[in-house]
Amino acid sequence: MRINEEIRAREIRVVVDGGEQLGIMSSREALQIAAERHLDLVEISPNAKPPVCKIMDFGKYRYEQQKREKEARKKQKTFDIKEVKLRPGIEQHDFEVKLKNAVRFLEDGDKVKVTIMFRGRELSHPELGEVLLNRMADEMKELAVVERVPKLEGKNMIMIVAPKPKK
Repeated sequence: MRINEEIRAREIRVVVDGGEQLGIMSSREALQIAAERHLDLVEISPNAKPPVCKIMDFGKYRYEQQKREKEARKKQKTFDIKEVKLRPGIEQHDFEVKLKNAVRFLEDGDKVKVTIMFRGRELSHPELGEVLLNRMADEMKELAVVERVPKLEGKNMIMIVAPKPKK
């Protein structure tokens, strides 16, 4: 965004901060008017014929623009991915503890990566891991949607669940 002396066009359309149009004039005249009012000449639409410039307080304008951007960043939701690791031979109570942790993560608004780690000969029965992950997904179906179905990657089987969007 060009301001004051940086504006290169010979003729510009000048608008005052309130929206009132002063018309088409040379950039020198517009700079003089802006200086008299102790304000800046800011090029708003450089591609128009002639370019449109506004007489305003540039510092105040920039401050309000930054404030709007900050508000927009606040409204954006960032997701963290939390991980819950299981083994194929996990006992019922341990499974419930891991499930409770996953539910807590989902309630906090985070995605959950559920990993089943296979060791040794356990890898010859990947269907056991898939059953376990599907059981975990069934238990959490009220809170979560499965974002990535169970898939074997190396010695681990991974499933990703995300919190259901709130209505």
